[in-house]
Amino acid sequence: MTLPSSRYIAPVVVGALVLPLAGCGQLIGSTYVPPAAVEVAGSFAGSGSSAQEKAMAAWIEGYAAEHPDVEISYDAIGSGSGRAEFLAGKVAFAGSDAVLSQDELAASAEACAGGNGIDLPVYVSPISVAFNLEGIKSLNLRAEVIAKIFSGGITRWDDAAIAVDNPDVDLPSIPIVPVHRADDSGTTENFTDYLSQVTPEHWPHDADGVWPLDGGQTGEGTDGVTDYVRQHEGAVTYADASRTAELGNAAVQVGEEFVPFTPEAAASALDVSRIVEGRTKYDLAYEIDRKTRESYAYPLVLVSYAIVCSRYADKPTGRFVKSFLTYVSSAQGQQRAAEAAGSAPVSGFVQRKVAEAAKSIYLG
Repeated sequence: MTLPSSRYIAPVVVGALVLPLAGCGQLIGSTYVPPAAVEVAGSFAGSGSSAQEKAMAAWIEGYAAEHPDVEISYDAIGSGSGRAEFLAGKVAFAGSDAVLSQDELAASAEACAGGNGIDLPVYVSPISVAFNLEGIKSLNLRAEVIAKIFSGGITRWDDAAIAVDNPDVDLPSIPIVPVHRADDSGTTENFTDYLSQVTPEHWPHDADGVWPLDGGQTGEGTDGVTDYVRQHEGAVTYADASRTAELGNAAVQVGEEFVPFTPEAAASALDVSRIVEGRTKYDLAYEIDRKTRESYAYPLVLVSYAIVCSRYADKPTGRFVKSFLTYVSSAQGQQRAAEAAGSAPVSGFVQRKVAEAAKSIYLG
């Protein structure tokens, strides 16, 4: 496997990894001899979601501190590019804010030694509608207003449609500069999915990782759009909320209330949603209920996945993916990501399901 250069490379630590991968122990006379430890060793690469970048750095650091002879690289090139590299067999796993499409699932057999790709939720975070307005840290924005802002129907911050839900805010009379992702982005797909479900009359576009409208200000990756907003008053974008703490952030309408994002509210959105039926075994693709009226849930949420193979012809790669996934989905791994990225730990149910999927990966 050809490994690309990376943004993060974990240090090597001396030790041994013992996982239940090598089969059963045996009895010699009356003495039980435990199974031999299976060592995970080598250099392995992943690529994809820029939203996962901080969490992935934390996972790599934590995993490397406990496991021997392993180098892990992760190139945060965006979800679409990460899936493309995974399907081309260039990386052991991909990070993606959108699940594999049916066409991508069909194409995954070649990269997965006759098996298939599976989507495993490992990262949950709110998507913020983030803006740069001097002295304003929060605004109430209903879905139709957000749709009109990003489609060009509302062009100034003191528009009456914004003012009516923010009566105590002194809105500036300056132009709105919407900023969207230039790359194929899972964050874009989640954002457009929210608008298409909640306010289809104002956003008549299907959910897609590629921005559906021509023109407008763009940025590459999460850093590209958030950096632009930081540098330009009046600008607004959508981004993983872990990258927008110093900007203004919108509360979105849920039922009769405006709900600000929190990691807990993002995790609750997953709890009120369902797993998509009819996909491959162990696949945990979620269909998020964007139209929930439960005010404890924040529906503009990003569920980001580790995309892996159900089968690896290269046994060292398969062993690594099994053990790394087990760590990432563990309570320890999820807490480490939460501390580093402000994400919401996935529920115990999801943790167990990801661990089951990891265990099922076939080697050879």
